[in-house]
Amino acid sequence: MSAFVISLGGSLIVPAVDQIDIQFLGAFCGLITKYVRLGNKFAIITGGGKLARAWQGALRQLKKWDTSKFCGAKLEASLFLRDLDWVGIRATQLNAELVRAMFGKLAYPQVVSNPAEKVASFKILIGAGYEPGSSTDYDAVARAKTLGIKTVVNLSNVPYIYDRDPCKFKNAKPIERMSWPDYLKMVGKKWNPGLNLPFDPLASKIASRAKMRVVFLEGKDLNNLEKFLSNKAFRGTVIK
Repeated sequence: MSAFVISLGGSLIVPAVDQIDIQFLGAFCGLITKYVRLGNKFAIITGGGKLARAWQGALRQLKKWDTSKFCGAKLEASLFLRDLDWVGIRATQLNAELVRAMFGKLAYPQVVSNPAEKVASFKILIGAGYEPGSSTDYDAVARAKTLGIKTVVNLSNVPYIYDRDPCKFKNAKPIERMSWPDYLKMVGKKWNPGLNLPFDPLASKIASRAKMRVVFLEGKDLNNLEKFLSNKAFRGTVIK
């Protein structure tokens, strides 16, 4: 039996504000269920995706207005980043409830957002964002530490980490293997709400100190994910 921690990118669940990818979720559910029935267990931490960014974008727009005209008070600048985080966290939790319900009785009956909370027994444990100041990547790493697991699987909408943004540069080169020092040089040190990076800086520092391995895979390529789960050669980026 093996135990896996998966950071499930919110863009896979909610690729557009008005779209939930039911087809992907159904296929993902089928694959994970197959491996649970083979005796494995999974902790799956859901991101917020376009849902989180839409709500955070709305809050940013409201901050530009003089809201005192409407509700008698301005948005407090000192609380703004924290509020942005809370809006994003709630989006991750909504996605988590959907994923938990999708697995039915195989899933632990509540979403467990606190990554330090110990759960005595589970087949599929669903988590989400917990506290401001980090992303669900951090929650996935923290959950892995709680469970004593040394590998975190990060599922996103790209097949590799690249040496530059592949959306902006056609000559971006995929990276198959990276060290933590090299990755940390690439992404910087600070977290900001809504930051869109392969793996957030705070999570990366914790994973590096804990000598964890993070495996980046394209989430929609479920055949490739199955190869990883079966301990076969797979396509993706490994950081360790």
